[in-house]
Amino acid sequence: MKYVRLTFSWFLLLLAGLGVAGATEFYNRLIALPGVVSVEELDKGFFEERYAVMFDQPLDHRNPSRGGFEQRFVVAHAGFDRPTVLVTEGYGGARALGTRYREELSERLGANQIFVEHRYFGESTPAPRNWDYLCAEQAAADLHAVREALREIYPGKWIGTGVSKGGENALIYRMYYPQDVDVTVAYVGPICFGVEDGRHEPFLDRVGTNEERAAIRAFQTEVLKRRKELVPMFEEYCRSKSYEFRTDIDEVFDLCVLEYPFSMWQWGTAVSVIPALDAPHEELLDHLIATVSPDYFAVNDEPSFFVQAQRELGYYGYDTAPFEGLLSIRGARGYLPRILLPDDARRIRFSDGLSRKIAAFYRANDPKVICIYGENDPWSAAMLDPTLFEGKQNMKLVVEPGGSHRARIKTQTEEVQSQIWKTIEGWIFGI
Repeated sequence: MKYVRLTFSWFLLLLAGLGVAGATEFYNRLIALPGVVSVEELDKGFFEERYAVMFDQPLDHRNPSRGGFEQRFVVAHAGFDRPTVLVTEGYGGARALGTRYREELSERLGANQIFVEHRYFGESTPAPRNWDYLCAEQAAADLHAVREALREIYPGKWIGTGVSKGGENALIYRMYYPQDVDVTVAYVGPICFGVEDGRHEPFLDRVGTNEERAAIRAFQTEVLKRRKELVPMFEEYCRSKSYEFRTDIDEVFDLCVLEYPFSMWQWGTAVSVIPALDAPHEELLDHLIATVSPDYFAVNDEPSFFVQAQRELGYYGYDTAPFEGLLSIRGARGYLPRILLPDDARRIRFSDGLSRKIAAFYRANDPKVICIYGENDPWSAAMLDPTLFEGKQNMKLVVEPGGSHRARIKTQTEEVQSQIWKTIEGWIFGI
């Protein structure tokens, strides 16, 4: 297999050297890069050119002899003299294939945009899938390898950015390779210290107004009181979707109800959409499913995120105390490894070493980093410690009042947006 791949790579180099009919300078330089396996032209969208690239990566960057896999990244070319935005995606890369996909940083800065699909997601999944090599350090090394491959093509300033898990990845990447990017903009990226971190549950007890929290709690309570009528309907819905679970349907129903407030606040859903407590069964169930789809707890072909959460990224737990006597379960502790992990990942034990390493790096250093969070987003309970920003010249923390997991630069007030862009453009263009 290695011989075939090597031969194909030399064939690509030959084509690049001869000049493919209609090929651009950028295409020829891209396809000739070491490690590039294939280049697929995409509709250019907002850019001059766009391509989906398959790139050779080792499973273990410390020991490449252990095998490899092909990682997908999408490169959108704006110009050789432009800055470059590196999107440190935490999941699959399909969304980057769309013609309308463009990060706000790329648009504002007129920058090149490179979207790197995370290892073990989408088209970047090794076969066989050995969980030993799914960790933050290896994923950061993947980003570094892509960065090094494109270094000579894009010699300008680089910006690392990502959203949610991708935002966390942006912070991790900066920690492992502090010289790879000049600026980091991390959106709503949590840093958890446990599989059930412990800060999210009390956060949900104080977020928003008393009236909003009461409305959410009343809906949860009413749904649980009607479980005799709703669970059979819920089960029929799951059957119609062919969902399979690692537990019984009663527990899945309970977990959806427990997840409900997290989802409401995460996405900034207004409590005004909550049905009246005397609404028909169908209306209550439809709202619950629209807010928390049961497929979240179903067996899934791509459990990589939960494997990472179990190993080192952490997650959150549920407070069952307010619903004593209404749940089919005694407690929800340990739900992630029991329900969301595949059998071949059950042996993995959590380590908080990564989270502590992140905190230590940003405590000791002052890189050009902007972290953006939403005030009402439950993930903000695990935001990068605000004390790490104190007394720093470069590190900036922005918390959007009333904001959710959708918090971005463009969702801020005009005054805050202006301050953020002035800072970023000063770092990139020296203005």
